Amino acid sequence: MDGSHRGGHRRAGALLGTVGAALAVAGPVMLLRARSGRKEIRTELAAQKITFPDHGLPADLAPYAGRRVETGPEAHAYAEFINGNVALATGGRTYAEITAELHATGGDDEKLAKLRQTAFMGQSLRASLMSAYQAWHLTTLVAGLGAALTGLGVALVATADALAPRSPDRP
Repeated sequence: MDGSHRGGHRRAGALLGTVGAALAVAGPVMLLRARSGRKEIRTELAAQKITFPDHGLPADLAPYAGRRVETGPEAHAYAEFINGNVALATGGRTYAEITAELHATGGDDEKLAKLRQTAFMGQSLRASLMSAYQAWHLTTLVAGLGAALTGLGVALVATADALAPRSPDRP
């Protein structure tokens, strides 16, 4: 090998080592952020003290009976429970549809006004729970990316080490 070719390997090895080291540091940071994010979601959900009823749940939600909502999947299940209750109360109509009906009556229909309030509260609570569920999934994504970056970083550092020129006293 000529000297310029060895210099190219040296530069490539240095670049791989630098990028690998950066990724090997960034990965664990992402893992820690994912862990703290998930802990924050659990803390916030627990603080709301939301508990599934002991009975009267739809069959697909029966396994949650009596449980407190403290995880993303539990928040999603409770959001579906709310969605079912709001649909029953409103005859399947949304807040926007009920609002349009109320405006069509001149805004004086007390029953529609109360139904609109029910729809608004239910859909707002559902949206909040769905946000917790989505945040839960984001922490999973961040953890997965953190693990992948850590592994990639370590592999790049090992590759850089393998490309490093060896001196007679360095095996």
